[in-house]
Amino acid sequence: MPRSTDPLAQLLEGIARELPRAVELRHRLHAEPELAHAETKSAASIAAELPVSSTTVAGTGLVALISDSAAAPVAVRAELDGLPIRERTSSPFSARGEAMHACGHDVHMAALVALSRAAHALADALPAPLLAIFQPSEEAYPSGAEALARGGLADFAPRAVVGAHVHPELPWGTVGLDAGVVNASCDLIEIVIEGEPTHGAYPHHGRDPVLALAEVVVSLHAQLSRRIDPLHPAVLTIGELQAGSAENVIPAEARARGALRAYRPEDRRALAEMVEQVVAGVAAAYGCRGAVALAGGEPALCNDAQIVARARALLSEAGLDAAPRWRSCGSDDFAFFGELAPLAMSFVGLDGAPGFKRRPLHHPELLIPDEAIAAVARVQAILFLAAAEADALPAG
Repeated sequence: MPRSTDPLAQLLEGIARELPRAVELRHRLHAEPELAHAETKSAASIAAELPVSSTTVAGTGLVALISDSAAAPVAVRAELDGLPIRERTSSPFSARGEAMHACGHDVHMAALVALSRAAHALADALPAPLLAIFQPSEEAYPSGAEALARGGLADFAPRAVVGAHVHPELPWGTVGLDAGVVNASCDLIEIVIEGEPTHGAYPHHGRDPVLALAEVVVSLHAQLSRRIDPLHPAVLTIGELQAGSAENVIPAEARARGALRAYRPEDRRALAEMVEQVVAGVAAAYGCRGAVALAGGEPALCNDAQIVARARALLSEAGLDAAPRWRSCGSDDFAFFGELAPLAMSFVGLDGAPGFKRRPLHHPELLIPDEAIAAVARVQAILFLAAAEADALPAG
C-alpha cells in the first residue's frame, strides 16, 4: 500500500510508530515527578528523546523547533511539573515520594515527544514548522507560561499556540474543543484581619479577628451572588484559614487565602473590588482592621474560532468525536500565550478509557492509562495542522 500524502494521516502513522517509546518515557516521567521550577530530570529525559536539539528557556523549560523552514511555527505546549501530592495508586511506575503527576502532565509530555518525532520524520512535508514547548511551572507561581510569553519565545514568533489536556469528566474517545472562553481567569487573594488579643474569658477586652474573618468569608460568598450577573461564570474559593495558637486566647490576627475566578475582565475587576470593600467594612464593624493582598494570575483562556472550527472538522479522521460543549472555571496559565498569538486548548476525555478508575484531576488515586498518550498526541497533531492551515492567522 502506498504511503499516504495527507499530512494528518502521515502524522498519525508516525505517532503510532512512536508509541512504544513514548509509553516507556511516560513511565519514567511518572516515576520521578518534579515540582515547579525544579524539573531538571524531566527536562533532561525529554531532551534525550527529542529528534532535534532543544533550547533551555524559563529556567528548566525546553523548546525544540521541528523543520528548517523560515515560516512562523505553530507551538504545541506540554507541561513539565508535578504536584505536591503523595501518590496512592497501585501502578508499578508510581512515584514514591511527596510529588506526583496527578494532572496528566506526564502523558502530555510523552505525547508531544511522540508528535515531535513523527513530525521530524516528515521533514519538509509539514505545512508549518512545529515548535514543541515543554513548559515549567504550570501548577505554581511564578508562571512558566507567563515567563515564556513575555520573553522566552520572542525569537520564535509562533503564529498560534495549541495544547491538549486530559480530563476525567469527558467520555473516552471525545475531545472538548469549543471557541471562545473555555477556562476562567484566576487571581489569588490573602486577607489579613488585625484585632486586639485577649483572654478568651474576657472577649470584651479585645477585638476578635477570628469572628471578623468568619463573617468576611460568609459575606464574600453572599456578595458574589449579588455583584456578578448570574449568567456570567464566577467563583470564589477560600481554601486556607489561619489564626491563633491556643483554644482560650483571642489572637491578634487571623488570615485567609483564596482564589477568584471569572470569565469576563469586567467581572474579574468587580470581584477584586468586592473583596476590598467587604474586608474593610466587616473588619471595621468588628473593631478590627482589614487588608487584602491580590496576586494577579492567569487571564481567561479564549480559544480561537478559526483553529477550533478547522480542528473539529479533522477529529473524525483521527477516530475521535467532539464532546458536548465543554467549559469550566478551571484555569491554566496557557492563557498567557494569548499575548503572543491565537490559542486553542482542547480537553481529551478519559471517562471509560481502558482500566481507568474515574478520579478528579489532582487526586492522589488518579492514574491515567497509557492509551491516553496516543489520544493526546492525535489531538495535538490535529490542533497543530488546524492552526497551520487556518486562514489569516497573524504570524507571531
